[in-house]
Amino acid sequence: MISQPFAGFRPAALTFLRALRRNNRRDWFEANRETFEREVKAPLKAFVEDLDVRFATVAPEFVGDPKASLFRIHRDIRFSKDKSPYKTHAAFWIFHRAPGRGVGQTVDGGAGFYFHLEPGESLVAAGLWMPPRPKLQRVRDAIADDPDAWEEVVLNPAFVRRFGGLNEGDPGAVLKRLPRGYAPGHPAERWLRYNSFTVSRALSDADVQSPRLATMVMKEFTAMLPLTRWLNRALGFLPSRTR
Repeated sequence: MISQPFAGFRPAALTFLRALRRNNRRDWFEANRETFEREVKAPLKAFVEDLDVRFATVAPEFVGDPKASLFRIHRDIRFSKDKSPYKTHAAFWIFHRAPGRGVGQTVDGGAGFYFHLEPGESLVAAGLWMPPRPKLQRVRDAIADDPDAWEEVVLNPAFVRRFGGLNEGDPGAVLKRLPRGYAPGHPAERWLRYNSFTVSRALSDADVQSPRLATMVMKEFTAMLPLTRWLNRALGFLPSRTR
């Protein structure tokens, strides 16, 4: 049950995140925590609940959980030169229920769906980002075994027109050389160099404030579904027909 109807983010959510970028300090955040809870966190939870209901009929194996899906606003600064305590964006993850991986848990999950709220840089994304070596190897082996089936998904003309193909911009997302274990000239050589398998699409500030945001995002996630399901099958996480 949705605790409150979701109708997009109010301008105050983006205003708060802009201000946090300028005042990334604990004293400022604590003085403005009520605004964060009301304008950012509460709508995020409502959004996740809304999408969970929609996924129940479109792809029931995917779950949105207000407790497990939201990323923390606090940054992990233990190994970072940047000691700013807070992220200047908000985000959540819709995940496959079989591995049951909520945000921040140690159990590694499969491919899923991501929403990112940030002034001027909001987006939706899906796939498998920088998986650990065992899962990466399973995906590579599945691609090597049936490159035609993989290319039916990632080279589908409508898919490429919509998302521009797999993301390659993240550092380390694509190797310069073919990984060990595969012969040069392999039919899937292009894809076997990938370390990450994601697609994304930008959202404008007007989009994230629209009362139709959930419908827009679910449309994008549905178009991304063939990629996430292909990757999850490679990992042994299968589609479902019912919850």
